[in-house]
Amino acid sequence: MARPIVHDDSLRQRLLEVTAELVDREGPARVTLRDVTSGAQTSTTAIYSLFGGKAQLLTAAVDDGFRSFGESQRAAAGGGLLALGRAYRIWALEHPALYRLMFGSAMAAYVDCSPTPAVASEAMLPLIEAVAAGQAAGTMRDDRVETVATGIWGQVHGLVSLELAQMDIPGTDWAGIYEASLEAVVRAWAR
Repeated sequence: MARPIVHDDSLRQRLLEVTAELVDREGPARVTLRDVTSGAQTSTTAIYSLFGGKAQLLTAAVDDGFRSFGESQRAAAGGGLLALGRAYRIWALEHPALYRLMFGSAMAAYVDCSPTPAVASEAMLPLIEAVAAGQAAGTMRDDRVETVATGIWGQVHGLVSLELAQMDIPGTDWAGIYEASLEAVVRAWAR
C-alpha cells in the first residue's frame, strides 16, 4: 500500500522561500511552477494542494514576507522609531529576495498577485503606533499619524532599496549613511 503524500508546514515554507528566490533571480514572468517544485524538491501537486496555483503561491509568498517583516517590527517596537528603523534595514538585508518580492511592482504585470491588505497593514502597525505614542507624548509633530508614518517609511524604504540595488561606489558606508539618515528622519518629524 502506498503511503499518502504529506504536504506539511515545512514543505509550505520551503515552497515560499524558493518562490521568493526565483522571482528575485529570474523575474516573475520567467518563474514556472516546475522551477519552484524543482527547487523545493517536490511535485506540482504540492503547490496545488497547499496554495491552489501560481497566483495563490505568489500571493502567499508576498504575505509570508510581510508577516516575517511585521514580526521583526513588533520585536523592535519597544525601542521606538530608531529601533524600528534599524530593524527595517536588518530584516531587508537578511531577506533581500522577500523584500524585493514584497515591494516590487513588476510582478503584478505578469500575474494577479498583491499582498493581502490586512497582512501588509499589520506589518506597518508598529510604526503607526510609535508615531501615535510620540504625538501623545508631545515629542512628534501633530500631523495625521498616517502622514507622518508614511513619510518615515518612505525615507527608510528608499535608503534600504538603494543599498539592496547596490547604487553606490565601492566603499560606501551604508550602515553609517543609514544611521545618520535615520537620526535625521526622527529629528525632522520631532516637535
